[in-house]
This record gives sequence, structure tokens and C-alpha cells, in this order.
Amino acid sequence: MTMQPEDQPTSESKSNQTRILGGKSVSTAIRQELAVEVASLVESGGRRPKLVAVLVGDDTASATYVASKARGCQEVGMDGETLRLPADIDGGELEATIRRLNDDDGVDGILVQLPLPKHIDEDRILQLIDPDKDVDGFHPVNVGRLWSGRDALAPATPTGVIELLQRRDIEIRGRHAVIVGRSNIVGKPMAALLLQNHATVTICHSRTADLAAECSRADILIAAVGVPALLGPEHVKDGAVVIDVGMNRVDDTATLERLYPGNEKRRNGFEKRGFSLVGDVDYTRVKTKASAITPVPGGVGLLTVTMVIANTLRASKLRQHRA
Repeated sequence: MTMQPEDQPTSESKSNQTRILGGKSVSTAIRQELAVEVASLVESGGRRPKLVAVLVGDDTASATYVASKARGCQEVGMDGETLRLPADIDGGELEATIRRLNDDDGVDGILVQLPLPKHIDEDRILQLIDPDKDVDGFHPVNVGRLWSGRDALAPATPTGVIELLQRRDIEIRGRHAVIVGRSNIVGKPMAALLLQNHATVTICHSRTADLAAECSRADILIAAVGVPALLGPEHVKDGAVVIDVGMNRVDDTATLERLYPGNEKRRNGFEKRGFSLVGDVDYTRVKTKASAITPVPGGVGLLTVTMVIANTLRASKLRQHRA
């Protein structure tokens, strides 16, 4: 196995050779592959794939995230469009917009940025999206396809985790994977994808009786619960692979110093922005036990947008009968 630059042990972890599984080089490699596929599709007479992201309201974080998806599509030679709608849009009008996109043969992927305003029924909107254009993989038809082992558009974050593990030569087959979190967006589809790759899977959640005991049995531990530094060294078996999907804002210096004691880079970033992004894993203490670990930021999150782009190309090729 050849180590990628991001896999090299940091100065803090050289003693136990912990691999830091950054997502940047994996994301870059996948996008390069997608660009080649798109060019080949177009050169052979196919239509250029197109993603339409629907953004309701003016939330800054959502707008930035949606914009990154449109830019990513354009990076690989696809069409990416953001459809901005007012926060007070009528539910019926939004439904009509989704139906119009469903009927537009030039649109291959439809993504509705969540959360939606409270007066709109999210489930109803997501279920209106044509399953063959559902690049988020949230439609019940795609959920059913995924769990029955059929070809499906699967949610981007868990798909990105699988890509990260496979491209870093981390064995999944026969390993015991423990997922902390049972959301429809990450936890449940993550379990389905791991099962497809022949792992033995345990899902933990807020009602799990002894979380540390369950987690410490894991060969691959995946944290996706949304609680800053919930998992400490007591949750991790020596030599486990730890994948941190969490992305939480810490806005007090005491917590930051507790989680990253003496980390000047973190402290400088905090002073500049007023917050720091941390995962669901206590990174500083856990990395001394793990054989490999993803950082936050810079890990799984970098792959999420890339896998939405990949799903759009996949949806387009299927719709154009070129898969």
C-alpha cells in the first residue's frame, strides 16, 4: 500500500503511526475521474449532465453549501444551477416547481437543500422528487433499493465514507463496524452500504445501554450523531479505524482548549472566526489509540459534495441509457 500525503502520521502521532485520513486527495481523484467520464459522455453524443439545487430562503450556510455543489458540477464539465426561492414561498408553489423539474428532460439531478422553512412539509417535498433524479438518495424508493441490495442513488456522506475506506485500502469485508447515530441521512444508509461490503454492523443511538462497551468492539467506528467530542478513548479499541462524520461548532475557548490543548492553529482560527469546527470524536485523545482517523474539518465533509456530483453523473447516464 502506498501512503497518500494525507495518510502520513502527524508529528503528534508518529509514535503509534496513526494514519490521518484526509478527504482532499480522495475528493480530487474522484473529481478527476468524473471529468473524464463527462467528457467521454459528451464526445460520444450524450447530453451534458445537469444538477438543479433548490434553495428556499437566504440562510448563509445553506447558500454556501449549495453554491459549492453548482461549482463542483461545473468543475467536472457538468451543468450546475441553483434555483433560489423566497423563504415565504407557498408549499403548493414549491411542489409545482419540483414537478416542473421532474418533467424537464434536461435535468438529471434534483436536490432540495434542507432544512426547509417550518411551514413546508419536508417529507412531502422529498417524496415528490423523481427517484431517478433524487441525487441525495432520500426518496423512499431509493431507500428501498439500497436496503434490498439493488442499484440505487445512495446518500452522499455515507457513500463518501465507503470511497474513503476503499481508496485508503482499509478492509471492510469481515470487519465489525459500529455506527453511532441512526439518522436517515447518514446512520441508516451507512449501515446498508457497509452490509453490502460484507461488514458486520451494529448501530448505536441515544438509547444504547452501554455505548462505550458497544463502540469498543468496533474494528471500524463511525461517529454520526452531532454531539461535540462525544466519543473518547474509552469508546475506541486499540487499532480501530475511526471515521468522524460530525461537524459541530464550538464557540467557547474553554471547550476548545480542552479538546485541542496547546493547538496554536486551532486557537488562531478560533480568534479569527469566533468558532471552531469539531467532530463527534475527541480527536486529540482518540488518535493515540486509533490506527487511522479522519480529521474535522478536512475529512469526510470534503467528499459529500463530490459524491452528489457523482450521483448526478450516474443518474444522467442511467437516464440516457449510457450506464
